[in-house]
Amino acid sequence: MSTPSKLSQLRELSVVVADTGDYEAIKRLQPVDCTTNPTLVKKALDLPVYAELIERELAWGRQQGGDRETVVHAVADRLTIGVGALLSTLVPGRVSTEVDADQAHDTAATVAKARQFIQMYADAGVPREKILIKIAATWEGVEAARILQAEGIDCNLTLIFNPTQALACSEAGAFLISPFVGRILDWYVANGQTPANIDEDPGVKFVRGVYAEFKRRGSPTVVMGASFRSTAQIEALAGCDRLTISPDLLEKLDADHGELPRKLVAGAADGAAVTPIDAAKFAADLAADPMATEKLATGIDAFAKDLQALRERIRSEL
Repeated sequence: MSTPSKLSQLRELSVVVADTGDYEAIKRLQPVDCTTNPTLVKKALDLPVYAELIERELAWGRQQGGDRETVVHAVADRLTIGVGALLSTLVPGRVSTEVDADQAHDTAATVAKARQFIQMYADAGVPREKILIKIAATWEGVEAARILQAEGIDCNLTLIFNPTQALACSEAGAFLISPFVGRILDWYVANGQTPANIDEDPGVKFVRGVYAEFKRRGSPTVVMGASFRSTAQIEALAGCDRLTISPDLLEKLDADHGELPRKLVAGAADGAAVTPIDAAKFAADLAADPMATEKLATGIDAFAKDLQALRERIRSEL
């Protein structure tokens, strides 16, 4: 008997999520969940499987009167939900759908957009149980998640680089957090601190620490490692609740038939009292962490630029 692929073994240990909106890749790799964001929606505009959807939404846009920018924004939203609705038919689990990154520091705007997306999905026949609303983990984003979770709208808090950030999300009742393994490593390497081995990788160490602390607290918030640079990082987090992985790394794991041992094991909750994180502690702990401060800001900026690029593309097509 040959050993099953590392991807097969990983599926036994962690929920595998595809970090892509590529319809064909999702069909082939069969992840449990997938994600959509402006970058992926913009890429999707060139995929034949979405051609009909794109034509339909652009035709809708051309028929609208009123302010052109409002129409461009509306078409971007409709395409986002359209792509997400199509992807929801391919996965048994959830589709993470990103709200506007340019509103990452505005709780009310984030909540309004999340409610709008959930309604648009419902109108398209996709129930809220199939959707995760993806929000940047600023303090305002954490507060938005607190409101949305209380309404039964599950959230994926993304761009997590700092332990206080992660714990604040958990305390707000977030369904899921996405700590960014690769981007943490990138920062340390860029600052002249290349780890000696995978167990010293700062991104891997961060996720292991967050996972252990969530389990110690008995937190139901799902830890989903994200932004991987290598299969070694993924293998070092085997056993994490979920792992969101790009198609090329999924293919590499699928082609590798070595042994894949479990690395993360949930300990028992100890019931020790914790002091809740407030806005002041959140701000202070982030300010004291140059890596997290920089990566959160540049991450939001990149997501916002992608949204602008998607809107720009729609503007030119209209």
